[in-house]
Amino acid sequence: MKNAEQVTFGGSGLDRAAELRVDVGSLVALPAARACIFWRGKVLLDAQNAVVRVEMSHPILTQAGPDLIFLGRENDRFLFAADISSWLPEGFDPDAPIAFADDTQHVHPACTDARFADIRMSMTLLSPRDAEVAATGKAVMEWHRSHRYCAKCGAKSTITMGGWQRDCKACGAHHFPRTDPVVIMLITRGNAVLMGRSPGWPEGMYSLLAGFIEPGETIEAAVRREVFEEAGVRVGAVSYLASQPWPFPASLMIGCAGEATTDAITIDPTEIEDALWVTREDMADVFAGQHPTINPTRKGAIAHFLLENWLADRLD
Repeated sequence: MKNAEQVTFGGSGLDRAAELRVDVGSLVALPAARACIFWRGKVLLDAQNAVVRVEMSHPILTQAGPDLIFLGRENDRFLFAADISSWLPEGFDPDAPIAFADDTQHVHPACTDARFADIRMSMTLLSPRDAEVAATGKAVMEWHRSHRYCAKCGAKSTITMGGWQRDCKACGAHHFPRTDPVVIMLITRGNAVLMGRSPGWPEGMYSLLAGFIEPGETIEAAVRREVFEEAGVRVGAVSYLASQPWPFPASLMIGCAGEATTDAITIDPTEIEDALWVTREDMADVFAGQHPTINPTRKGAIAHFLLENWLADRLD
């Protein structure tokens, strides 16, 4: 697919400078060091929807945890991610359930010209570089949040290598950030594409079928298994199209095209709520916002990207 890397979070060529992770402590003290600020999975954006980069002396960093994530080298600067999730805005309930689409924003008193915004809700507003920075920082922070203890012996582990490793002093094990591979499938039969919806999704929301790759499984096998499990449709030829880092919390979406060999749908209600074939003409109405029952997929998500290219006949 010629334009595969144009997908949101698709990468901007950020120099991750992995060779500098051994001793990032010396980089933090340099005048060229900057930090991007994260709070409960949200990122600090300015009025132009750019990810804010603050000097290491900025007062907002007094509430940051001791461990910064080294994101890489950006031009002549060294870029870090800092987490200030311990900050509680006035009236904020930390135990309140998080909405599927979280459009709430919060302003920190030390940085009143910016606000913390949900990355998923803001992803189409970000530049390619800012999207990569936001996705990387969020994904690595989420991994640390859920991997505080050694999976080998259960002892508490510590952050090393600029945030790209956790070490266990008790047993000597090393642990590294994990990415979960997920296949997402543009399954077609003739002039139609297979769409489905999960329970709890907003009304009218349909998307391409998707599922995690299991151990010992190829990408192609995962596509065929997931489609049959969820919709009862058999798939023949499978090809790769594009991929997208998806930091919610830490997946790599592997976009594939598949040719269905059957069209009868039998859904597994434990997996999805509904599935249906949508013709190219109906999908054009969906994208135009004129379909009576189906809403467009979220802009910025790989499902939208793949469907858009299918409609435009740009998959080759």
